[in-house]
Amino acid sequence: MSDTKYRVAIIGCGRMGQNYAEAYTTYPDTEIVAIADANAERREVLGTRFNVAALYPDVETLLANNVPDIAVVVTPTKYMKDAVLACTEAGVKGISTEKPIAARLEDADAMVEACTERGVVFAGGNLQRAMNEVQEAAARLHSGEFGDIRGASVHGFGGEISGGGCQHISILRLFTNAEVEEVIAWGSPTEALNAETDEGLIINGRFQLTNGLECSVFGTPTPCRGVDVWTGECLVRWDWNPPEIFKGYDPHGNRIRCEPNYSPYPWSEFNYLTGSIRSFLAAVNGEGQPWITGADLRQALEVAIAAKRSATRNSVPIKLPLEDRSLALYPRPYRWLGGDVTGRPQSIEEATG
Repeated sequence: MSDTKYRVAIIGCGRMGQNYAEAYTTYPDTEIVAIADANAERREVLGTRFNVAALYPDVETLLANNVPDIAVVVTPTKYMKDAVLACTEAGVKGISTEKPIAARLEDADAMVEACTERGVVFAGGNLQRAMNEVQEAAARLHSGEFGDIRGASVHGFGGEISGGGCQHISILRLFTNAEVEEVIAWGSPTEALNAETDEGLIINGRFQLTNGLECSVFGTPTPCRGVDVWTGECLVRWDWNPPEIFKGYDPHGNRIRCEPNYSPYPWSEFNYLTGSIRSFLAAVNGEGQPWITGADLRQALEVAIAAKRSATRNSVPIKLPLEDRSLALYPRPYRWLGGDVTGRPQSIEEATG
């Protein structure tokens, strides 16, 4: 842990923002110095709850009065780009954001590029890629402990491929240490294919990876819901929990589940949000990279856009990176605009904690 006590601002303090605020008030090397939230009544309640006096209606007013070391952007997706760019221009050292990072690919590019140009650490958010067991399983795959990777598959790629689907793509890229370079996809139902958003969209298909692997993609139900990666003898399976490891076969030819023996991790208070935050803070302190980055979220969005584009064009192969950066895929209204304006507002009683 750093001896520095980082000054943190929470920008967008709805339900998820409050999860971040709980974490940042827990750690001894961070202090929340400001909160920005458009809901005035909730803003006052949260100031009391988290003992923060500097409360602002928007990011511009916050930055005009109080430039933090770290900005935690947890606004609805529509407002993330403006908040991130404002923070980079103000001189914030580290910025984290949530999923999906944007609807339009060029907006995601703008955030990644602005942070890179200004030397700002740009982290992603609450994804299972930041679970310490996922990181360790990936490191063991990359070290060759399980042998050479021979194949991969994605299961349950549907419902909202730019939102929850970020989880699958981020872990697939991590486990295989490769990028998706071509997508062929089939989608259903018809109304979801014709919609502007990804809500309810189910994708089946194939991802071609830069390391030569072909990854089968299943949106329709299978016995799994996550990502499988296998070698000649081993299978590593992420299914929304610490990855399972199977090694060898029993006399009936079934895979044998073995004890993964993951190393202990000193932080566990907030599930995989913990790994996201702690690795982000380490990166701001000059120690490695965040376990999930803004660039990771950008890559996941690009794969989702390519998948829907292929599915709406009779499964034509789509090459990545996409040349047309104006392409977009909107998340469901709750993610895009937030609960306050889409019929799922948070009660003041809930905001008090």
